[in-house]
Amino acid sequence: MCGIVGILGTTPVNQALYDGLTVLQHRGQDAAGIVTIDGNTLRQRKANGLVRDVFEERHMERLIGNVGIGHVRYPTAGSSSVAQAQPFYVNSPFGIALAHNGNLTNARELKEEQFRVARRHINTSSDSEILLNVFAHELDQQTQTLRLEPSHVFAAISKVHEQVKGAYATVAAIIGHGMLAFRDPNGIRPLVLGKRDCETGGTEYMVASESVALNAVGFELIRDIAPGEAVYITEQGELFTEQCAAEPQHQPCIFEYVYFARPDSFIDKVSVYGARAQMGQKLGDKIAREWEDFDIDVVIPIPETSCDIALEIAHNLDLPYRQGFVKNRYIGRTFIMPGQVQREQSVRRKLNAIPSEFAGKNVLLVDDSIVRGTTSEQIIKMAREAGAKKVYFASAAPEIRFPNVYGIDMPSVNELIAYGREVDEICQLIGADGLIYQELSDLESAVRHFNPDLRRFETSVFTGEYVTQDVNQAYLDELNALRNDGAKLNDCSDNSHLGIYNEGQS
Repeated sequence: MCGIVGILGTTPVNQALYDGLTVLQHRGQDAAGIVTIDGNTLRQRKANGLVRDVFEERHMERLIGNVGIGHVRYPTAGSSSVAQAQPFYVNSPFGIALAHNGNLTNARELKEEQFRVARRHINTSSDSEILLNVFAHELDQQTQTLRLEPSHVFAAISKVHEQVKGAYATVAAIIGHGMLAFRDPNGIRPLVLGKRDCETGGTEYMVASESVALNAVGFELIRDIAPGEAVYITEQGELFTEQCAAEPQHQPCIFEYVYFARPDSFIDKVSVYGARAQMGQKLGDKIAREWEDFDIDVVIPIPETSCDIALEIAHNLDLPYRQGFVKNRYIGRTFIMPGQVQREQSVRRKLNAIPSEFAGKNVLLVDDSIVRGTTSEQIIKMAREAGAKKVYFASAAPEIRFPNVYGIDMPSVNELIAYGREVDEICQLIGADGLIYQELSDLESAVRHFNPDLRRFETSVFTGEYVTQDVNQAYLDELNALRNDGAKLNDCSDNSHLGIYNEGQS
């Protein structure tokens, strides 16, 4: 999972790009990068680390220019080398910098095609560099002079859509011409468009992974960029849009609403906060139906994503809602940490129980999802150590039984606790007195409540059905080899031999 921003302004955009990336930091904490265009010069800074650590004052002073793009990275597999940090750049045609959130499922074939037909060299194992070169090659085929027309850009994106499979929300800057943003034909990853009218005249435009990035720098949300659509903005501030996919199908990733997106964002016309509140209402209804004999004294969320969900559950069940855990905000997500021991230790460093909220009580713990089960098991132990009599557990997402191939880091299939297991067995493994999951139909209904036009979602982690229809067992086997604990502990510095190029290296 990654976050992207792009701004075409009338004044220097470095500070706005920085501010936008800071509020997208939850989408990636491994690396950050910014590229700006100053006349005919590309200015770049990217490195491993948080936004605040990567960009010092001296870097910001050099990132001059009224056009720029930025990226924060969360590695989904393989190398965390700074060489994989984005944005990427090619010098032909014109000079293009590109940043991308998603994952290309046919990266192997695309890389071979770029080498064989386009005579382009891919220098890293990042699928984002592949996507950049596919676009650059197609744009080069459309333009034989230094003049670039919107029709050339849209024709190139149409060719990209014909070749590229998977998820991709993309922003690019073209030296001497402007900024471009486009979204895959299924709209799996989010991308929004905003504008800001300047006091001195003219309009500035911004694209970002989430609307909260627009809000942070004073841009007004215009709309979501549609699946398959491309938006091209010239250096003079002229905006052009075109649907570039033959058969776009809107199928956004439902996990954005469950876990990844900030609650103050709107994605595809859906309030993330509102969707989570609806999830709580739906799950509360299920608990009331199926656990009417359970003697629950208090509802406690596992911070932070599940807080809004747990509050609605408590209201629904007419039970007290309490904060029973204090979270250390400076510990990374545990499900991407290599090795079971490291994950277990990290949970203890990440959360601390408040004994007075557990002592002598039957507690219902609420989390957004259960992936490996490591966090759930450790937290249940902590609740018992703090004095809880019984510990029940509720997940706002259904059972995660299959890997994600569209840019979210999840373990190999054999490391998913729900893979091949029923709820009762999972309950025993995590040590709960009772376990309940959200129904997939209720999860979809919770999100669709705010946008009835969302007829389908990308839900492959629950169903094993991949919307791009190109994911086979051979691909999943390669993904398993790349993502399992052994591979991560070995820290493969270059996984290109596996043919998998993941967004997080993107």
